[in-house]
Amino acid sequence: MAQWNLDPAHTQANFNVRHMMVTTVRGNLGSVNGTITFEPDTPAISAVEATINVASINTGAEDRDNHLRSGDFFDVENYPNIVFKSTNVEVLSDNEANVTGDLTIRDVTKPVTLKVEYLGSGKSPFGDTRAGFEATGTINREDFGLTWNQALESGGVLVGKDVKISLDVQGVLVTEEATA
Repeated sequence: MAQWNLDPAHTQANFNVRHMMVTTVRGNLGSVNGTITFEPDTPAISAVEATINVASINTGAEDRDNHLRSGDFFDVENYPNIVFKSTNVEVLSDNEANVTGDLTIRDVTKPVTLKVEYLGSGKSPFGDTRAGFEATGTINREDFGLTWNQALESGGVLVGKDVKISLDVQGVLVTEEATA
């Protein structure tokens, strides 16, 4: 089974969440590291492990990013990483699968299923082989202890519970020489 290291320069975790119940705030976590064990001919026995440095959060607003890093949300000082470890792969088609795994945020671990699309692989101009994947899913942030909110005078709350996740992933094939 081939191992692929995530290329941090070409891998990103993106998210969006409702703000004031009427607009959407988008952001990303750009510091993603990990491995994928994957062969296109046998995707059902694939595995994924990824670690995301939460301090890399970027929504385009420094004050909001600092608030998200604080104890009100991710508490980066005490919980610097988000971790995902796959537990099951359900093949849906030649290039799609549901990947279920344990997602840990703020020391809370819950099962999460992501819909993953394999985009293909090929030789890069750098002399290595790379594979691309996209993944999407939704989590309830409160399930992971991210419960800070503020009631709005007009009704509703400042921050929605559902967080949509999308991942853009590029893996670099680990060659036999690199593991020797």
